[in-house]
Amino acid sequence: MAALRTDLPDTIVSPETSETLRRGVRPFIVTYKSKSITVELPGYYPESGGVGVHVGDDMAVTDAALRTLKEEIEGIPSPATIRRVRDKLKLSQREAGGLLKVGENAFDKYERGLVEPSGPTSQLLRILDQHPELIEELRNSA
Repeated sequence: MAALRTDLPDTIVSPETSETLRRGVRPFIVTYKSKSITVELPGYYPESGGVGVHVGDDMAVTDAALRTLKEEIEGIPSPATIRRVRDKLKLSQREAGGLLKVGENAFDKYERGLVEPSGPTSQLLRILDQHPELIEELRNSA
């Protein structure tokens, strides 16, 4: 379930309808290709059940759900998976970028969800997750 931020006001006025909107969460369906996930989407919603207003990082839950679906359907690792594999290999972000030849700052961008790794990088991460001993071969060829 999505956590509500406590630093936001409890209510705001709708910029479109002038109706009072109250801070809360509502179910929201995220669909990618043939699969869907229902998330609890934080935002400001009218009592009538109409359209809400989302501020700040409210949409982060939908972004995370989309990444989960992409990982499941297409094998594109999520930021959490990328970090888990990198930690498993005991590599800094900079070391991982250098060994995988994607640039020193690439893992920072992958793990923050700013950029998705390419197909070959995704495949290599999956292989290294299953066979972490192969990292030594990469180190020896660098």
